[in-house]
Amino acid sequence: MNATALPAAEDSRELRDARADRRFRRLVAAAGLFVLVSLAAAALSMLWGGRAAFEKFGIGFLWRDAWDPVQQDFGALVPIYGTVVTALIAMLIAVPVSFGIAMFLTEIAPRWLRGPVGAAIELLAGIPSIIYGMWGLFVLVPLLSEHVYPWVDEHMGQWPLVGALFSGPPLGLGMGTAGLVLAIMVIPFISSVMREVFLTVPGRLKESAYALGSTRWEVVWDVVLPYTRSAVIGGIFLGLGRALGETMAVTFVLGNAHELTASLLMPGNSIAATIANEFTEADSDMYRSALIALGFVLFLVTFVVLTVARLMLRRMAKREGR
Repeated sequence: MNATALPAAEDSRELRDARADRRFRRLVAAAGLFVLVSLAAAALSMLWGGRAAFEKFGIGFLWRDAWDPVQQDFGALVPIYGTVVTALIAMLIAVPVSFGIAMFLTEIAPRWLRGPVGAAIELLAGIPSIIYGMWGLFVLVPLLSEHVYPWVDEHMGQWPLVGALFSGPPLGLGMGTAGLVLAIMVIPFISSVMREVFLTVPGRLKESAYALGSTRWEVVWDVVLPYTRSAVIGGIFLGLGRALGETMAVTFVLGNAHELTASLLMPGNSIAATIANEFTEADSDMYRSALIALGFVLFLVTFVVLTVARLMLRRMAKREGR
């Protein structure tokens, strides 16, 4: 009897395990589909909400620089330009600084210092963006307008070719200030990712490089970075995605002027800041439609950036033979 019951019990357990596996696969598949459905629903809802603006202005809505609520004349060029420029400024500052922080914490800093500095970086990542915006408005803007931007306008504004980027009144508010605040915001995210992936490098690889006479910089550049290249790029694009969609911090220091200018010292505007500032003031259907259409444009910009990141990572993986 025992010999007969044992195979039956094993068969019953295999059936239960198979059913549990099927339920688990369906559950995780439903979770994945939920993400895709939510993403598509958000995009379609913004597209539907902005249909009036797209019907009136067509695809030209993307490169028109007009923004006149009185005349019901709208265009997305100035907010798109401000969003891209401030995000690029932020990444130009944040990427090398984050790399330096991660390199210091993993290769140079003494062990007793790594924990406190790493905890401080994680705390900075958790500070709400509105706090960064208020700090930028009340501390950074007066500092830049009194001590930095006058010198920048006087000296760098005279440079050939790029002088137009650094000339203008030292107001303190502008795209340069917004880019700086964004850089301070995304540095904790990028540096945390870089630090964690640098720690995954096997110690034997670095020890072998040191044994061959490599300097610390050569070890980082020739061993650590190639080993973690994909993850580092992913962290950089994660920070870029946050910089593109940031609202409150940028709204405080950008100046919110709907003007297309090359100067980084002049006030500008961004997609997120425009929506945050003007949505409650939208007193017509076309005005609201234009703001919702801006939200759809921001969705497209972020989607394109993340898609480019995925393509870059896939190409790098193919080159590495994975």
